Amino acid sequence: METQRPDQELTWSWGHRPRSALDRAKAMAPPPPPPLAASTPLLHGEFGSFPARSSRFALTLTPQALHIQRLRPKPEARPRGGLVPLAEVSGCCTLRSRSPSDAAAAYFCIYTYPQGRRGGRRRAARTFRVDGAATYAENRAEAQRWATALMCLLRGLPLPGDGEITPELLPKPPRLLLLVNPLGGRGLAWQWCKTHVLPMISEAGLSFNLIQTERQNHARELVQGLRLSEWDGIVTVSGDGLLFEVLNGFLDRPDWEEAVKTPVGILPCGSGNALAGAVNQHGGFEPALGVDLLLNCSLLLCRGGSRPLDLMSVTLASGSRCLSFLSVAWGFVSDVDIQSERFRALGSARFTLGTVLGLATLHTYRGRLSYLPATVEPTSPTPARGLPRAKSELTLAPAPAPAPPVAHSPLHRSVSDLPLPLPLPRPALTSPGSPEPLPILSLNGGGPELAGDWGGAGDAPLSPDPPLPSPPSSPKAALLSPITEGVPETLASSGLPPPTPGSPGAVSTRGPHDHLLPPLGTPLPPGWVTLEGDFVLMLAISPSHLGADLVAAPHARFDDGLVHLCWVRGGISRATLLRLFLAMERGSHFSLGCPQLGYAAARAFRLEPLTPRGVLTVDGEQVEYGPLQAQMHPGLGTLLTGPPGCPRREP
Repeated sequence: METQRPDQELTWSWGHRPRSALDRAKAMAPPPPPPLAASTPLLHGEFGSFPARSSRFALTLTPQALHIQRLRPKPEARPRGGLVPLAEVSGCCTLRSRSPSDAAAAYFCIYTYPQGRRGGRRRAARTFRVDGAATYAENRAEAQRWATALMCLLRGLPLPGDGEITPELLPKPPRLLLLVNPLGGRGLAWQWCKTHVLPMISEAGLSFNLIQTERQNHARELVQGLRLSEWDGIVTVSGDGLLFEVLNGFLDRPDWEEAVKTPVGILPCGSGNALAGAVNQHGGFEPALGVDLLLNCSLLLCRGGSRPLDLMSVTLASGSRCLSFLSVAWGFVSDVDIQSERFRALGSARFTLGTVLGLATLHTYRGRLSYLPATVEPTSPTPARGLPRAKSELTLAPAPAPAPPVAHSPLHRSVSDLPLPLPLPRPALTSPGSPEPLPILSLNGGGPELAGDWGGAGDAPLSPDPPLPSPPSSPKAALLSPITEGVPETLASSGLPPPTPGSPGAVSTRGPHDHLLPPLGTPLPPGWVTLEGDFVLMLAISPSHLGADLVAAPHARFDDGLVHLCWVRGGISRATLLRLFLAMERGSHFSLGCPQLGYAAARAFRLEPLTPRGVLTVDGEQVEYGPLQAQMHPGLGTLLTGPPGCPRREP
């Protein structure tokens, strides 16, 4: 588990909805409670089970796990499944029986995703019967006490020392906008979303709307027209490319400075899934791929919690600017990324095949890399006014007038808090006068497939309790404004053209001021380091992972304020380069002692390719080839990560 610095800002849980995106990032939840010992008992009780009513269990809840001990019919010396780490719990709800003979009993169910012996996670539900009192009201209050305590622990909310544990302790469920690229990875994103993501976040009591993207830059267009105050977070269900669109859609808004603070999350259904790999590591899970990585990240999302996200402002040769949350690549890495696009049907295996092909035709590129080391204080720019971001900005031709809006039928498809199994996506709202309310999934609102989870032969199925009244501090969900077709109003009012499809680096005059960077083509200030020569690759990366299973910068953090520069000089053999990438799976490539491998931590950098042809990528998206420069802006964004270092199994 990484050590938390005093100056680092970490939000632990979903909280009440503030008025602005900036406030939402800072006050998404109350501060974390003082740490308790992992084995400190918080609740203890004896309950029955369902559907096997003859069994009795003793339950003990600690800050990190639920301990389950069978009492009847025969106590187990070594109970199976007797320890349920909270890191494997997605949610909890209360239920009641439909049988008249069982009218006095109440039930609570815990949704878990334990790891099997082979490492994969499988969903399991444990249901317990509360029957210690004579009346249903008393038993229900006890079931709600346990369910509330569990949910508070999951979301990092403090439990009252001597006070009563009631559902009013929980804030209103957060509202998430899920953006799904159905073609992500091997085209399984929508199926994985229906099968794994939506059931889990419903069990966690999160409220959501879902939109399927239909074309490139669709997500970028959508976020430009959203009322961001209505959402507690935007979560992409795809690879890294969809999040790149969302962040740069924020940059296109007039209120970009507040919009970019909107919490964003990622649920990996793409090919690379680099950011998800870093989130998985931050959460304390073992490295994972495919569905296992998706389940791990979904569990972390259900727990709530965010931290600041460093973003790079990248300026290209034409003056275009874009935000990067992941990497800038040149040489071998970008070649493999782009040339393997034709193997997208293979999923993550496309990179393995692309690496083999790249090694067979290994190229070197001549260039110049300059960077401002992280330990050097920058020289303040002498002009009092802001410097232009690129020399070519002075001679840019006027932007063409916006084209008439093109009708898409429909603009998007959305699913909103629907019971599972989900029907086919329905058309989007088109009438501004007909907003749709967003239901709240309350604590005891019941999860999907109730009868399938707990119903047995001859047993009357359980049903969700009636919804609890909203606490005074948690008003009912307001009506959401629909997302309409056409060019977003914010762009029309600003007079700027919409971004060109297929061009990630669309021209933008907005964004953070790069005070460390002089204009491209002008001399660099003192304190910069310049390397010139033949390179096999150059990588500027912000988080730790280059892929779900590639740890390029092992010590990087989401908010360390650094851009981690890695490069490989010419003259390296194919075998040595292959060993570097194999060692990168464990993050041990720097310990190989390869003389061609270099590293530097920087705050800003400039890359000037001297080879006339090549490939440059930003966050895996190909951009124009030529000189570029970038500056790291610490904590500019907000990333939904879940709590750091999920607790391991208790001894």
